[in-house]
Amino acid sequence: MTAAPRIALDSASAVDGRHIRALTFQSVRMEYLRRVLGELGITAAGSRALVVGSGRGILARGLARLGFEVVAVDPSLAATALASEADDGLGITYRTTPPEALDLPGGSFDLVYCADTLEITEHPDAVLADAARVLRPGGAFVYDTVNRTLVSRLIYLGAFQAFPATRIMPHGRYAAHRLRRPAELAEALDRAGLSARDVSAFKPRDVRSLVRATRGRRRGTLTDEQLPELVEMVLEPEGSPVVTYLGYAV
Repeated sequence: MTAAPRIALDSASAVDGRHIRALTFQSVRMEYLRRVLGELGITAAGSRALVVGSGRGILARGLARLGFEVVAVDPSLAATALASEADDGLGITYRTTPPEALDLPGGSFDLVYCADTLEITEHPDAVLADAARVLRPGGAFVYDTVNRTLVSRLIYLGAFQAFPATRIMPHGRYAAHRLRRPAELAEALDRAGLSARDVSAFKPRDVRSLVRATRGRRRGTLTDEQLPELVEMVLEPEGSPVVTYLGYAV
């Protein structure tokens, strides 16, 4: 009998749901970021970007390749180590620090991207307040997160962390009260001194592909690197976010 795969965040040898998520979200994150930068007139060259919740550094490396000087922070020492190993000489600064207490100078970034954080933190106001503190005037705060709907609960609380065939996250990673609706997040942004400008839904082109991908990764018949093409996330700027959504504020 084959042993069940080990589920762990930020582990090179285990099924790492954070890494799977980062890989499958990367193309849509970068597409959205380019749109936001264009709308706000922010040029990557000569600008500084901060990635909060950077994991193994996939998004940070994407921003560095655009031309940003990048700082990437994550609360996990293991994630920071794996990100540093994969840096490819891009010169990104990796730090291990909680998102609620960044320990970075105020007004020092043109872009702050909050990833893999707002849907798991118990302290969203503290996360947003510190992100706002380190933004320069005219800078952009960009994020993606998970809506609180029946479908999102079935996927994130059920499929991703409870059902054996599709489980890719440790038990308890997600909880219903930590999934936040766009209106709730807009209110929290306002409390932090940030003004919400947009919410855009995104989802797999075919939800059946997401099921096949997670089952295949659990069985070991698919590698992490095969998942983005199979899942193929797409932006729906005019759509109502059933599960996941991107947004930005200034």
